[in-house]
Amino acid sequence: MTETKPDTIIRIAARGDGITADGRHAKGAVTGDILLPDGSLQHGPHHVAPACRHFAKCGGCQLQHADEEALAGFVRDRVVLAAEGQGITAETVAPPHLSPPQSRRRATLHFQRAGKRIVLGFRKGGSHKIVDMKECPVLHPDLFALVAPIRTMLANWPQARAGDVSLTLVDQGVDLGLKGAVPEGLEQTEGLLDFARNHGLARLSVDHGYGPETVWEPEPATVTLGTAIVPFPVGAFLQATRDGESALVSAANEWLGGCARIADLFAGLGTFAFALNGETQVVAVEAARDVVLAANVPARRAARPIEYAHRDLFRNPLDAKECSAFDAILLDPPRAGAREQVFQIAASDVQRVVYISCNPASWAKDAKALIEAGFRCEELRPVGQFRWSTHVELASLFVR
Repeated sequence: MTETKPDTIIRIAARGDGITADGRHAKGAVTGDILLPDGSLQHGPHHVAPACRHFAKCGGCQLQHADEEALAGFVRDRVVLAAEGQGITAETVAPPHLSPPQSRRRATLHFQRAGKRIVLGFRKGGSHKIVDMKECPVLHPDLFALVAPIRTMLANWPQARAGDVSLTLVDQGVDLGLKGAVPEGLEQTEGLLDFARNHGLARLSVDHGYGPETVWEPEPATVTLGTAIVPFPVGAFLQATRDGESALVSAANEWLGGCARIADLFAGLGTFAFALNGETQVVAVEAARDVVLAANVPARRAARPIEYAHRDLFRNPLDAKECSAFDAILLDPPRAGAREQVFQIAASDVQRVVYISCNPASWAKDAKALIEAGFRCEELRPVGQFRWSTHVELASLFVR
């Protein structure tokens, strides 16, 4: 019987497993490890000790055992292989950008009562079980500092059985949202307000089952986007890290320089609209009415002309004629992509498209429609905002 030779892990697959040249997957492996005949691993030069005691249990991270080189390779491969899967080859692929540890400025944690105590943290991968967070090398320190105090407060609320805790770092501090934990009686209500005051919260909202209701906000919560100070509605979208946001905005600015009129589709609060250089005229289109109302005030005050429009681009995309009125189009859709809108862009006369995506797979399908319409993918920039996670983002430039 011929002994099976060890196999080298050549890359990390989309869900975080190592993969050999013949396609076998190995859980917990990174590039350079050796898969031995008995299924065990011989660690290679890119296998490192995880940064957190919860790793392999907590579902927040999948790749803490990969060093910087292996992690960067994973981020790049996720983008490049998604493109190649649709027959797309970018003329230039930039080195991956990785956000540093302790830079996540937004997160949703989960809690559940276990007797007299509260378990609070991220869920275990592929499970509803919650890993009680004692440390986190991913969260911004200002967010993590609230974990233990929140746990203690909820433990003293017998009615708090299970729910969510949302944390977002805004200009004034931490915006905290509670769902599934509603104070009962005067003592708990006053205690909750004391908690907000003592921990310097920017805002505190409680969801009674009908949507979040703000109960503490000493001054209006805002986020700074570019040079604009923008009101921040409860639950609004914000890029996961300032660092990652900067990388994506930098790409857009570089690629859109010189364009006189730009459509910013799925614009959100204006991450790109308020940060574009020069005197570019920007038409920002967004479906969420509260977001549009929030962004309209700073848009009117902006040094450059920015027009905000309320429109559901999934049900009512800009048609080809409308798209043709712009020198360039920038879009940053949700994870599912923007299929119908991309078809209209493809049928238009617009010559330049900047596509920001948080899902390489859906992006690649949309990108194929652009390629078939005569665009070429001039550059791809992989971005790993969610450090040590299999969640990968990208910025891309299409021209024709």
